[in-house]
Formats: sequence, C-alpha cells, structure tokens
Amino acid sequence: MKPLRIGNFSGFYGDRSDALREMLTGGEVDVLTGDYLAELTMLILARDRLKDPSAGYARTFPRRLEDCLGLAHERGVRIVTNAGGLNPAGLAGEIRRLADRLGIPVRVAHVEGDDLTAAYPGTLAAHAYLGGFGIAECLRAGADVVVTGRVTDAALVTGPAAAHFGWRPDDHDRLAGAVAAGHVLECGTQATGGNYAFFGEGDVRRPGFPLAEIHADGSSVITKHPGTGGFVDVGTVTAQLLYETGGARYAGPDVTARLDTVRLVQEGPDRVRIEGVRGEAPPPALKVGLNRLGGFRNEVVFVLTGLDIEAKAALVREQLADALAKSPPSEVRWELVRTDRADADTEETASALLRLVVRDPDQQVVGRALSGAAVELALASYPGFHVLAPPGKGSPYGVFEDVYVPHMGAPHGAATHEPASDMGTVPTAPVSVSHVAVLHDGRRVPVPPPRETRPLAGVPDPALPEPLPPGPVRRAPLGLVAGARSGDKGGNANVGVWARSEDAWRWLAHTLTADTFRRLVPESRDLPVTRHLLPNLRAVNFVVEGILGAGVAAQARFDPQAKALGEWLRSRHLDIPEALL
Repeated sequence: MKPLRIGNFSGFYGDRSDALREMLTGGEVDVLTGDYLAELTMLILARDRLKDPSAGYARTFPRRLEDCLGLAHERGVRIVTNAGGLNPAGLAGEIRRLADRLGIPVRVAHVEGDDLTAAYPGTLAAHAYLGGFGIAECLRAGADVVVTGRVTDAALVTGPAAAHFGWRPDDHDRLAGAVAAGHVLECGTQATGGNYAFFGEGDVRRPGFPLAEIHADGSSVITKHPGTGGFVDVGTVTAQLLYETGGARYAGPDVTARLDTVRLVQEGPDRVRIEGVRGEAPPPALKVGLNRLGGFRNEVVFVLTGLDIEAKAALVREQLADALAKSPPSEVRWELVRTDRADADTEETASALLRLVVRDPDQQVVGRALSGAAVELALASYPGFHVLAPPGKGSPYGVFEDVYVPHMGAPHGAATHEPASDMGTVPTAPVSVSHVAVLHDGRRVPVPPPRETRPLAGVPDPALPEPLPPGPVRRAPLGLVAGARSGDKGGNANVGVWARSEDAWRWLAHTLTADTFRRLVPESRDLPVTRHLLPNLRAVNFVVEGILGAGVAAQARFDPQAKALGEWLRSRHLDIPEALL
C-alpha cells in the first residue's frame, strides 16, 4: 500500500504564517497537521475565553486558512489541527462560515470531550489529553478539515494513519510507530535543523517544515519537501525524539510507545527511516492538564555599571528591605546576573543586572507600593542608578499541574494523583471523559476507551556498553562530543543527550550519570534527577523534577521552559578522552 504522507505546518501558536501554503505547493502531501497547543497556550486561550465566551481557539488559524482552503481542496489535502483549543466547536463553525463565503465545498468535523473545567473548581482550564481515534472517525466519515481541542500532539498523526490504514485500537506496534513519527513532526522545524545543537552543519536560516511517509506497518520516513531549507538526518530526528520525553515508555491515550526500541536509519539525503518501534497497551488513566491563576508577580531589574558591582547590589537590597518588610510578599527572589566585563568597551558590556522578583496572591502587595519604593531610589542609591523598565502594578501569573483520571467516567478518587485541596483543583463529583467525534453532518459518534490497558512502569536499566580503554583526556565542553535538547513538562524539565559515534556513546553512558549531571547543573543538586538510558539512540535522558516550579506560566526561573538547559549542559567542561576530540 502506498505510504501516507503527513506534513506539519505549525509547531506552536505563532509559527510561520506562510507555512501552510509552502507545504501545499512544495510537493506531494496527503494530510497536513497543525499543532498549536502548549501548556502555556492553554492558559492564554483560557484568558481569552474569560473576556469572550465565544473565543478560546487560535484566531490566527482561520486567517491562515482563508488563503489556502481552496488550494487544499483542489489538491485533496486534508487538514487536521488542534487549533480548536478550548472551543473546537467554535473554530469548526468559523471554518464552515469561511468556506461558505469562499464558495468551497469543504466538510468540517471536530472532536470534543476533553474539557473538564467544570469539574475542577478554581481552574481556568482543565483538559484531558485525548488520543487519535476521534480524528480517525471524522476522517473515515469524509471530513476534509478536522478540528480538535486538547489531544496529544502525536494524535494529529496517529488519527489520520489509523483512518487510512484501518488500524484498530489493539494494533499497538503500528500505533507506536505513528506516535514516534508524530512526536518528530509535532514541533515543526525542530525536526529539520531548527533549535539543533549542530546547526552549523546545514543552512538553517529558514528550515522547511517536516513530513513523514507513514507505512502500513507503522514504520515511517521523516523528510521534507525538495528545495526547502534546513536538513533531516539521524541527529535532527534523535533530538526531536528526546524532546519532552522521559523514560523508555512514552505513554499516551492510545498506546505506550517503547522509545528504547526505536531504530533510525539514514536512508538518503534528508531521509531518515524510523522502524522497529514496539507498542504496549496504554495506561488505564488519562492525563488532565490544569491551568489556574497562581497569583500576581512583579519584577524590577536594576542596572549596575562599572566598579563595585557586589557593593552596589548590597546597597539596593538594604534600601528596599523596609519596603519589603512593611507588607511582605509570599515570595521574594533576588538574582545578580554578572553580564559585566572588566575594562569593557561599551557601557552595556560593563553592566550587570540585579533582578528583584516578587509574588503574592494579593496584587496590592506586589504592586505600586513596591514599584514606587524602587523608583524612589532613583536619586538616592548607587552611582549610575537606572532600571530596564518602569515597574508596574503587578501582573497575574498561571500555574500548571497535571492529574490523571480513569477512562470514561470512573470517579476521580481512582486517579493516580490528586492535587492538594487548598489548590482548589479537586473535583466535587466523578469526572467523566466522553471522547466524541462530531462528524461534518452533525452526527455524534462516541469514541470508546481502549479495551486493554496496562499500568505504566519503568523498564530495567539496559546493560551499559563496554567502557573505552584508558587514555589521555582533555578538559573540554561536553558539546564537542554530544548533542542535547531540553524542554518542559509542567514543573519538570528533561534534557536528552546523545552521542554521535559508538565510541562517544561508550564514554557518555559511563560518564554522564545523574550525579555528574547534578554537578554540572547546580540548580538540580537538591532536586530528584532520574537518568534513562536509550542505547538504540545512543542517548541518555534526564528528568529533573521541580526545576521549573509551577510551570512555564509561573516564570520560576530565567529560562522558564528549560529550552536552553541542554545547551548550558553542553557548555560545561569535563575530562573528555582525546580520542573523541
């Protein structure tokens, strides 16, 4: 059977506006997918919905589609997107009105049932991560455009593949192969050289968007349209496979994919085959992402220039101590960032930054009383006093957490994790997840839960490779012999590190332990750090629990999504065998 060619035109809410047209005109494709929903995006859409109950979906998508809907219809390309966010029915209706206005006979369907907000008092948005079989139902019934809310990112690929090949829910290996391909596609150009550790090996000024040729057995080839920028090789695919994952078992609502079984083969220029992926029955519980208001946050950044940086910082802290003591915020963080250099030839490079961040449930506590006290120091503090921006009244910040509920309406008490009741997120009634495909003709088709489930558990550590023989070493950055990619999952971060040769893997597996990671990344020293070995990918994947606090919207650290945590790790120095350098 001919492979199904599934492309991506969006990796996040805000991606390139011309990508849909580029993918439609650049080469052969059967289905195009657009991923819009990150944890932070759900909070943004929830705040939109507070202002306008008819909102809650990605408003940029209809504008992008207006230019390309006719082209997609002419070429028989189906479009599947989670741009529906918190209101997939609303977006589906807008697309129908758009098609009517343009005179294009397009059949639009949507998937719903993920919204559990009403069951979780105190949240702005609570949504279960659904699988791909609702999408498959819509496509089998003839939909040209399928809109979803919160589904797993990979479901945008598993759904079309299941519909095309007739896969059943117990086709675990095939589904797992599609999950691997979907995980590679979901972040768009991150699979074609974007955000890639070894970006200098290709022209990544404007990477093309990726596509996967999915085969009936679940294997796939990751590639891109001819003539587009960027590149696809085993490294770019490995990097994306490691992104925002944990152990060997990568769980989803349809299947648990075994990442330790993935095999990658460079099949030709810009062509990487993914094969051998094994699948297992999914876990008995669905992940639910909860977004709520955490309180209010304010920030002042003082610029300290030239000499006596430490003394200037100490003076500011002492001067603001009284203002902070009068009505103490629940959290106060000072951080001195030494961006200054001695004998600098520009004022900016002679300057350090002192950041004051405060948080509290009461906006008044972090508001103008504090910011006014900072401004009042303008003529009464250290020499050269100024701040990067006038402090404001304090802005709301969000908190993300995840809980797990059983499939299809079992009570919340059976969930694997219940948040504390003082967070206002424990439901007062049993939670019901009703996965429904709403077909283009209005029929509502319930999507049954998986017939078979399997509790999620770790896998035994695989055997380590033979260590390298002793030899001379040199102090050098880890990044000379290894790539890395990092990301966020709620308050946790993962850092996937892979070697580029078998000898480098033999060294990496023995050297980069969890203890070594803690030493190289001091922020993680007091946090749980788990290392997972993936020998087929020549990779180690670290999960650091709690390093991001309450998630990206809480902005608990300088890099709130841990996007650059892997690059920081690569810049750290180790004793590396000279034979590898």
